[in-house]
Amino acid sequence: MAQHLDLEEQEQLDELKHFWKEYGNLLTWALIAVLGSFAAWNGYQYWQSSQAAQASVLYDETDRAVQSGDMARVERSLSDMKERFGGTVYAQQAGLLAAKAYYDKGNIDASRAALNWVAEKASDPGYQAIARLRLAGILLEKKSYDEALQQLAASFPKDFAALASDRRGDILLAQGKKVEAKAEYEKAYKAFDERAEYRRLVEVKLNALGVDPTAGQISANAANTEVTK
Repeated sequence: MAQHLDLEEQEQLDELKHFWKEYGNLLTWALIAVLGSFAAWNGYQYWQSSQAAQASVLYDETDRAVQSGDMARVERSLSDMKERFGGTVYAQQAGLLAAKAYYDKGNIDASRAALNWVAEKASDPGYQAIARLRLAGILLEKKSYDEALQQLAASFPKDFAALASDRRGDILLAQGKKVEAKAEYEKAYKAFDERAEYRRLVEVKLNALGVDPTAGQISANAANTEVTK
């Protein structure tokens, strides 16, 4: 009986050896790939955390430079941020921060360059939208109307759509295109939340063009009142 078990075990061992000879390398490489992927994922998570921490420190440096008015330091900090941590949210925030500082100091070209970088490189659609809106405003001031409209031709997140329409209205009005401007202002007015303060500003612009956007609402409310009497 013992000899029978020994033979059976030997057969199983031979089958195992044959299986390993046929598929051992494949299984080994598959295991290495799985473990390697797991290690890479953990490494990427650590790298991301490390990048964010370092980027945060550099953003603080940019903020301090802006507060102190040291524009040479702002330029160095932003350059380092773009080179080392360009894919982080902190870099996009630093770009917007520096752009405002440049603008306040009268360095319009530097402000445009910083905004262009955010508009083109930012991974967050919200930051891209802010950069494009500010760029359009600067270009409007410079009377570069076509360039300004090009900035607003991009797709905007829903939360920024009303602001984009309002800015298009400003540009079209500056070009003397009152009908087109009125259409954009009306679009903006409808898109803004009724409680938004900015909506009142758009209403003033429409009033200046001879349009009362509340007239339809007042008529509708009056009709509803008559129905309920």
